[in-house]
Amino acid sequence: MNATSSLLPDTTHTQVLGACPHDCPDTCSMLTTVAGGIAIKVQGNPAHPHTDGALCTKVSRYTERTYHPERILHPLKRVGPKGSGQFERVSWDSALQDIAARLSAIASRGPDAAQAILPYSYAGTMGLVQGESMSARFFHKLGASLLDRTICAAAGGEGLTHTLGGKVGMRVEFFADSKLILIWGSNSIASNLHFWRYAQVAKRNGARLVCIDPRRSETADKCHEHIALLPGTDGALALALMRELITHDWLDHDYLARHTLGWDLLRERALQWPPERAAQVCGISPEQISALARDYGACVASHEPAAIRMNYGMQRVHGGGNAARLIASLPALIGAWRHRAGGVLLSSSGLFPVQRAALQRPDLLGSRAPRTINMSTIGDDLLRPSSLEFGPAVEALIVYNSNPVAIAPESARVVQGFAREDLFTVVLEHFQTDTADYADYILPATTQLEHWDVHSSYGHTDALLNRAAIAPLGEAKPNTQIFRELAHHMGYTDTCFAEDDQALCRMAYGDAVDFDELLNKGYATLELAPAPFAQGNFPTPSGKCEFFSERLAARGLDGLPDYVPNHEAFSSSPLYPLAMISPPARNFLNSTFVNVKSLRDIEGEPLLEMHAADAAARGIQSGEIVRVFNQRGVYRCKLEISKRARPGVVNGLGVWWRKLGLDGTNVNQVTSQKLTDLGRGPTFYDCLVEVEKDAL
Repeated sequence: MNATSSLLPDTTHTQVLGACPHDCPDTCSMLTTVAGGIAIKVQGNPAHPHTDGALCTKVSRYTERTYHPERILHPLKRVGPKGSGQFERVSWDSALQDIAARLSAIASRGPDAAQAILPYSYAGTMGLVQGESMSARFFHKLGASLLDRTICAAAGGEGLTHTLGGKVGMRVEFFADSKLILIWGSNSIASNLHFWRYAQVAKRNGARLVCIDPRRSETADKCHEHIALLPGTDGALALALMRELITHDWLDHDYLARHTLGWDLLRERALQWPPERAAQVCGISPEQISALARDYGACVASHEPAAIRMNYGMQRVHGGGNAARLIASLPALIGAWRHRAGGVLLSSSGLFPVQRAALQRPDLLGSRAPRTINMSTIGDDLLRPSSLEFGPAVEALIVYNSNPVAIAPESARVVQGFAREDLFTVVLEHFQTDTADYADYILPATTQLEHWDVHSSYGHTDALLNRAAIAPLGEAKPNTQIFRELAHHMGYTDTCFAEDDQALCRMAYGDAVDFDELLNKGYATLELAPAPFAQGNFPTPSGKCEFFSERLAARGLDGLPDYVPNHEAFSSSPLYPLAMISPPARNFLNSTFVNVKSLRDIEGEPLLEMHAADAAARGIQSGEIVRVFNQRGVYRCKLEISKRARPGVVNGLGVWWRKLGLDGTNVNQVTSQKLTDLGRGPTFYDCLVEVEKDAL
């Protein structure tokens, strides 16, 4: 079913339509060129409007990852101490028999005993099939603990849900027509390349671009203005913008009256935030706030569209959910939703008609209601003993599509939990990651070039299909097949465990997306109104933009959004006077691609960016090794004095594999397991540290 390329003169080459699987809003459509059964090139699909033939540097080198010499291609069983990375090759049948026996023994102790088994997964693939389909069926049938998948987007997602009604917003292509674009908490050049293309079109057509970010990122360099606020103060800035809009009457009164709920209450709260107050909290000037409000409010009189592109960096703090609510409320104040090129976009994933129940089969639980464990507190939870409150201690852990030893906060605790000799751990992986080092079994999984899948997106509104371009290397198997075979070894005979991957791909959207179109083009565009909230019709209970949320109030929470200070607020600790954020290194994606040598060579080594004034105060020079430390731990890395760091804030670029760090740690040695105000999300960017020259 592979289409012979019309672009290549050599007819022995074929091009196979696919989709990028990684945790990025762009969700690119890919073409893999195959010759003699070998993938020789991966490129962007020029026929897909959002991809437009371009892939990021990382995914352009996907063949290097698939054919990496360190790729795990056979099942491995641990033969050394936990964490030693010592394994021997075993057969699939031997591995699955032993795993099934261990899980069955735990589950057989009683009706709720399987809760001692925990799946741990996230977005190693964003595919709906290889992500959570057959695996979810398996764990539902088993009755294992449920996983609260919060590690990236939970706070912002819940903030959107209680304001706009879900993960919805404007369509990304219409940013090209905007006249003012606020890029809020996003380094778009590095993490949202195809949005940046639309922003550049708008800029060439006269739009003003403003970057709001503690770090002077590559994106900030290319915008007209950079507002370098302190981490976790975004909500204060949004309230001050509202106050300026109110006092200068830069408001769309008709839109507010007809399509919002709770305006009088929000107005009263916002009036308490003059620019001077917010400036002190945010660490910026009152004039910057007033000027930004003036630019945003001017769009009311000019009837020109203003758009906000949020990303998830701004919600990885204590008040992240409330900050997302406040920012998502701004477009309604000026009636920006009236324009197709106005409004806000954090995530578009809620627009996709995914048939999750059909894929994941929660009905297999029956009457059982297993506990839920938060993936962001895995460090503490692996060390919890059995109790009435917690339930049974975690005895078995099955990790797939994730690398928690590297990416979870307060990693010293995570390592301590994974190092338990009595914890039975299975890891589905491509490489021997930090997490795989602690496995009892490593099971070789396929890469995106070797399996079928179907994708949604959180940055655009096209569904995508991924075809298998090549046969699986070695003995690697798709996640789905591994869980099918594990179900068989457990004695599960339900017909749902026999459905193949192409059937699951068809099931993912049911009749809501034309699967033949996916087969023919590789993508299908959702049918959506260009300006979906021009007349209100938000997917909230009231149908309005809800400044006041009855649902939050019913939970005993503040129904109005407010500024919520960081757990570790700037200037609150004399011992740890610096705020630290840990944005992704440009050439990695979370902990993926860290072991691809060509990309690691570009990135260099783990770095801490620091402002010159902060370095001078500590007698530290660029290139020196420093200790970044707080009450949770110590992380050693090289210092770079950089214009990208604002005074008082250091940037620990991540997420490096721990084993590639100077002393077997990474930046998460000092991050916290404390959670966000909404969504139970992690607070990676809510972190105080001190930095000193390393004495070693």
